[in-house]
Amino acid sequence: MEIYRIALVEDNPVNVRSFRLKTEGNNALKMMFIADNGKSALSELEALHHGNLPQVVFMDIKMPIMNGIEAIRIGKALYPQIHFLVLTVFDDEENIFEAIQAGASGYLLKHEPSDNILQSVQNVIEFGGAPMSPGIARKTLQLLSRTNTVSKSSKIELPELLTEREKEVLRHLINGWDAKRISVELEISTLTIRKHIANIYQKLHVNSQAQVINLAHKSHWL
Repeated sequence: MEIYRIALVEDNPVNVRSFRLKTEGNNALKMMFIADNGKSALSELEALHHGNLPQVVFMDIKMPIMNGIEAIRIGKALYPQIHFLVLTVFDDEENIFEAIQAGASGYLLKHEPSDNILQSVQNVIEFGGAPMSPGIARKTLQLLSRTNTVSKSSKIELPELLTEREKEVLRHLINGWDAKRISVELEISTLTIRKHIANIYQKLHVNSQAQVINLAHKSHWL
């Protein structure tokens, strides 16, 4: 039997318990981790060996510290092989559109029965599908019928978990500036700039300026 590796990112204990009850009895699904916000989820992914990464991450949207859409955007850029399925009670158009833009492979409501969860995992992994709850699918079609596809070159806001100063430093990093040049431009000591850069690397789960630039391009921050 094929065993699919999954993960859950959800901050509501009741919803976590409900999801676990739906999946724990299914031998085809192996839970790799459960995180309560997007930042924790990225840390969990970073700690796993690439051969043990979840194939599908079920992601809530409304969470503290880092929301699901932001986590999908960064996670998809860092781990393009992972499928992110939004699991939420919200079916408003703004969330649908932002999640799809961020790289979500599907969009499910939290009351989905256990059989649908497995089918969605199989659909996205085996067939490259885009599983959606019926209500979500209808809203998506309505949205696409009214809205021109947004260009991939469209600028997306920088991650919310960064401070305003860190965002300012990040913009210069993306442009290829080093710490000394940024310090002159912002009239801040080079040591302070390096501390900001270290914080940026930690929050975005990258290790170099090259990775920052690559992530910026993939996430359309430019």
